[in-house]
Amino acid sequence: MAPASKGNGHNQSSQDDLLPDLPKGPLCMYRAKSSFNWKELLLFLEGEDMLIFKKRIFSAFENDPLFAHHPGEELPIQKYRELNFLRCKRLFEYDFLNMQEMVKNPLKISMLINCLGMYDWSLSAKYFLNTYVFASTIQNSGSQRHMHFIQKTLNMEIFGCFALTEVSHGSNTKAIRTTAQYDPTTQEFIINSPDFEASKFWIGNMGKNATHAVVYAQLYTQGGQCHGLHSFVVQIRDPKTLLPMPGVMVGDIGRKLGQNGLDNGFTMFHNVRIPRENLLNRTGDVTPEGVYSTSFKDVRQRFGASLGTLSTGRVSIIGMSVVNLKLALSIAIRFSATRHQFGPNDDEEIPVLEYQMQQWRLIPYLAATYVLDHFSKTLFMDLVELQLGLLQNDKSIRQAELGREIHILASAGKPLASWTAQQGAQECREACGGHGYLAMNRLGDIRNDNDPNCTYEGDNNVLLQQTSNYLLNCITDRHQDKVRIESPLESVNFLEDFKDILGQKFVISRVEDCMDSSVSLAAYKWLVCYLLRESYQKLNQERKSGSDDFEARNNCQAYYCHSLALVFIEHTVLQRYHKYTHHASMPTSLQPVLKRLGALYGLWSLSRHMAVLYQGGYFSGEQAGKMIKNAILDLCAKLKDDAVALVDVIAPPDFILNSPIGKANGELYKNLWATVLQGSKVLERPSWWREFSTYKPTIGSLKSKL
Repeated sequence: MAPASKGNGHNQSSQDDLLPDLPKGPLCMYRAKSSFNWKELLLFLEGEDMLIFKKRIFSAFENDPLFAHHPGEELPIQKYRELNFLRCKRLFEYDFLNMQEMVKNPLKISMLINCLGMYDWSLSAKYFLNTYVFASTIQNSGSQRHMHFIQKTLNMEIFGCFALTEVSHGSNTKAIRTTAQYDPTTQEFIINSPDFEASKFWIGNMGKNATHAVVYAQLYTQGGQCHGLHSFVVQIRDPKTLLPMPGVMVGDIGRKLGQNGLDNGFTMFHNVRIPRENLLNRTGDVTPEGVYSTSFKDVRQRFGASLGTLSTGRVSIIGMSVVNLKLALSIAIRFSATRHQFGPNDDEEIPVLEYQMQQWRLIPYLAATYVLDHFSKTLFMDLVELQLGLLQNDKSIRQAELGREIHILASAGKPLASWTAQQGAQECREACGGHGYLAMNRLGDIRNDNDPNCTYEGDNNVLLQQTSNYLLNCITDRHQDKVRIESPLESVNFLEDFKDILGQKFVISRVEDCMDSSVSLAAYKWLVCYLLRESYQKLNQERKSGSDDFEARNNCQAYYCHSLALVFIEHTVLQRYHKYTHHASMPTSLQPVLKRLGALYGLWSLSRHMAVLYQGGYFSGEQAGKMIKNAILDLCAKLKDDAVALVDVIAPPDFILNSPIGKANGELYKNLWATVLQGSKVLERPSWWREFSTYKPTIGSLKSKL
């Protein structure tokens, strides 16, 4: 995919108007060493229109008292949720993104969500779940008869949520137990929760203020015939009073480890009647008489179309995880560039970023941020293509295959991005030492707010099985039917050369030759093919030993299919970035640094699979492993002087970043002190001081202590 905007057509004055110079301070030393112009890179990556859009959002927040920060103050959970709702309500007044802009540039949807998340993920989630997940599900899964729900959502007449997960079922969506029984005498569906285990649970916005929900339930028609999982619009509260509707029990599930401004809730339905028209009927409908119909003759095609719709949340989480990496690294690298400790002599301390260990800990995550950010944006645009096909009622085989492919890329991409962000946030926290543990510096909140990304929209380990199953089916079809292995997005096309790839070996003899991502890309192709062969053989062995298909697949997960899915998505992510950085439209002034980031990410990720590379024979001798490690260290050293400028490209304004040690001026200790002293009652004695001053130990207690 070619870059969306070149950024080269802008003169220096227009660049400076759009992107003012950063404040002078201790970080200037590193900025002066950078091999590229950070403004040129930012303009190239995002384009002028997107930068103006971001600036509009960030400026609105900084100038609105409702969004003011309160250092050192921890709000009670109910107050936090009230404030979060008021801020969400204010977003409707700002109306940052109208429908016309969404159609013109769909990436602005993702950008808006991520900008809100940079400020507070609770706010982003609340707004996103209502305005996009609830509304877009209705748009993509429904028809013209449902458009009034979308209009009411945009006018904030109703507030929505997405109710798929139940107490006893999350990842296994086919086993959802909520029922929707059609009653032809009244032309209504009767929504029921069979028992408390089938209650909808973890539903964002449902806890306190959602009035309507997209509810997933098993659709039944007369005679007890089940037509599988379908979605329905169900009113759960009265918009005028926020009291539950008849037959609905709804409430809040309580405090979580993070994102406590978002009210996650539960609900149970007892004979709740909704109009027949509230069935979202894109993939299946019921006539007034109770006859079920679907335009999909092939069940696989219908399921593939619905999978694409369900991928929206997972694709969004990839972007959210990348944002968390951007925030954590902006703080940690700016800190590392201004924090001086030790040195060649007692009179000279050097920035901790100069230490190889600090570079090795942080700079690979910086590379991962850039590579995963490109993957996130391109996958989002693939999803937009799928959704346009749904709106145009495309029933082609390609459309169904596109839905399946996006599903498997999102099912593996979410684990990769969320785990990388989780590990990266923790590494950044530790890399900032004790100051990283201070809540005011935000690294703890970033880590905690990212944590649910590893679980929401499907547990990461379970999701990886979706991807490995797809790959096993590809190779099974190839063996049985001799069909070509290809997909709409070309992510599996290289498997057509399965046998030839397995015959390759690592032949690089110099560290210098590892400085391009093509080296790790070739190794990844071999890795995917090798693990696919091993997984396929293991699966067949299990079946031959008498295991049924479920048990056989279950016994192939650890060491086989789990690793297969991860290396496949790492290959896909790297392949997209490699193609991007080697594209003819890439400016020559930016190409070297971006290529180094790709090479570092590839080798760093590849190094985790060293044992398999040796085990399968792709690597031989000790030199191969040493070369990869030395190349990683060399690339970290080469990128060290660019690290601050690379962070300047991805960091939001200081108000949004909201971290004293991560401010753009680099005045580490001044910013830290200023924030400490702004805290509430910092210099006051405690309210319980009399408990100390009036304490008089008895003689007996003194003797016992002695």
